[in-house]
Amino acid sequence: MTLPQFVLASASPARKRLLQTIGIDPIVRPSDFDESTISQEHPDLLVEQLAKCKAEKVATDFADAIVTGCDSVLVIRGEIQGKPANTEEAIARWQQMRGSTGFLYTGHATVDTRQQKTLVRHQITQVTFANVSDRQIEAYVATGEPLKCAGSFALEGKGGLFVEKIAGCHTNVIGLSLPLLREMLQELGYDPTDYWQSA
Repeated sequence: MTLPQFVLASASPARKRLLQTIGIDPIVRPSDFDESTISQEHPDLLVEQLAKCKAEKVATDFADAIVTGCDSVLVIRGEIQGKPANTEEAIARWQQMRGSTGFLYTGHATVDTRQQKTLVRHQITQVTFANVSDRQIEAYVATGEPLKCAGSFALEGKGGLFVEKIAGCHTNVIGLSLPLLREMLQELGYDPTDYWQSA
């Protein structure tokens, strides 16, 4: 059986690298979905809805594909945080985050256009941040990295220097839980290792 092509409905280089690491070289098709149209107070439902909207928007362009969309937020002290709007917001967030523990939620939606099936799940990982100085925060924000990331940090980048501890799936913090993706693909009837032969 020929496999459906694998499409990543995200512009995230980190998510693409994660897939390539496990032998899946995806077609990258960012959804350009307007996230401001979704209003949801519960972080698990928020990331699931956003991931589903992104995947479904891209899936309309493919007849025989597995389209995966993701969305992440950090919840710290009960507050949902996506990407910071600007440098000042990123600094203020880090001043709040340092020495604290938050929860990184990533929604995953996989649309199988061959079978006309959609699966939506989320994963939660606990992240503890170092008690970094104002100088270190300003130096990190000056790199521009926090402005591109949910929660104002990238575990796989310079932000990894300021993460003390992770409890749970570490790839979830990077933006795509590989164990959860494996489970979702298997639930749809595919073995992820089959993509190794089709490369």
